[in-house]
Amino acid sequence: MTTTKSTAKKTTAKSKSYDGFTEEEKGAMKERARELKAAANKEEAEAAVLEKIAEIADSGDRSIAERIHAIVKSEAPELEPKTWYGMPAYAKAGKIVCFFQPADKFKARYSTLGFNDPANLDDGDMWPTSWALTKLTPAVEKQLTALIKKAAS
Repeated sequence: MTTTKSTAKKTTAKSKSYDGFTEEEKGAMKERARELKAAANKEEAEAAVLEKIAEIADSGDRSIAERIHAIVKSEAPELEPKTWYGMPAYAKAGKIVCFFQPADKFKARYSTLGFNDPANLDDGDMWPTSWALTKLTPAVEKQLTALIKKAAS
């Protein structure tokens, strides 16, 4: 009788499906593991960021990423370029402050400029931590510059 119970349990366990991580999410985790293993110096870290930017599909996201990189370099030089889960990112004291997520990274409708906890963007009890980007106009670029400067302060 124990054999029947055991077989029934195995059959039930096999028939369950798992809605776990997507292939894109698994790829990002593997990329992050490689990043953590690499002990890159400052020049290598920036080269890795520029390489990730160059890999972005030319759907407009690449030019946005290039411009964000230039803004960070000129307006918030205290932020160090790094890759983070395979995305261009910028850190202060080793902690990621902001990152650029191209739309095709997770098959999203738009690219995103996101900010993590170390960013100095707190404003009351609730504030945004990421912005959707579809196009970089002069007005949008001015807003991004202000956000990046504030986040790095």
